[in-house]
Amino acid sequence: MIDVAAFIGPYPFRHLPHPDPDVLARVLQREGLSGAWVGYLPSPWQRDPTPGNEALFQALGPYPTLRFAPVVRPNWPSWEHTLRQCVDAGAAAIRAYPMHWGLGPHDPSMQALAGACGEIGIPLVLMVRFEDLRQRSALDVAGDLTAAHIRALARSGNAKLVVTGAGRELLEETHWGLTPAEQARVHWDFAWIWGPPEDHFAHLIRTIGAERFVYGTHWPLRLTQNARANLDLLPDELRNASITDAESLATPRVGKTLT
Repeated sequence: MIDVAAFIGPYPFRHLPHPDPDVLARVLQREGLSGAWVGYLPSPWQRDPTPGNEALFQALGPYPTLRFAPVVRPNWPSWEHTLRQCVDAGAAAIRAYPMHWGLGPHDPSMQALAGACGEIGIPLVLMVRFEDLRQRSALDVAGDLTAAHIRALARSGNAKLVVTGAGRELLEETHWGLTPAEQARVHWDFAWIWGPPEDHFAHLIRTIGAERFVYGTHWPLRLTQNARANLDLLPDELRNASITDAESLATPRVGKTLT
């Protein structure tokens, strides 16, 4: 099983004890995970994602289970070239942060990025939040990703979206506002979805299906055991429900020319 929501690098707003790739590799092995799509934590707050992508690529080189998940900012010059470079370098997924860049739900550049990712065949990862309001620094002024953003991108071509950090309310608001074909293009991690006693996760498996979920830990911002506990605490009748392994979503067509 692939972890779709892991990071390395320093966090701008508080100290993290273990943001290094060697620690992440050991944590994944301990949790029985086969690998991770790894992002670079400083990137959402940097205007130009290129230096962060380069630092991420260099840091992950010695760790084959840690897959490169770089940032492509579609309102930045030559983003199409950046996307092609990332895919050719072996990116497993592309990350985008429209809230941090001040891009609205129907921003044409984000829709162009989603369309390009769909054309190439590489997932687009969207982050709802890094921390909730109780922990969030006053300096972090980016709001949570909205259902309107996700719905608009789900309707932009055939991109496979992986949405991380959503709670039940946002997930349901988004999911039930999409057509069945659009719903099938969106996958969610469950690190922020409540288990017992609220049992939001069990409710969502019953209503939208286990196949809509992928595994995400949000390391090093959250404990990796949280996601495992959500699975372990499912009611007995749902124990055999199979979530989607995100590895099956990443099929980039390397060398295809963007139009």
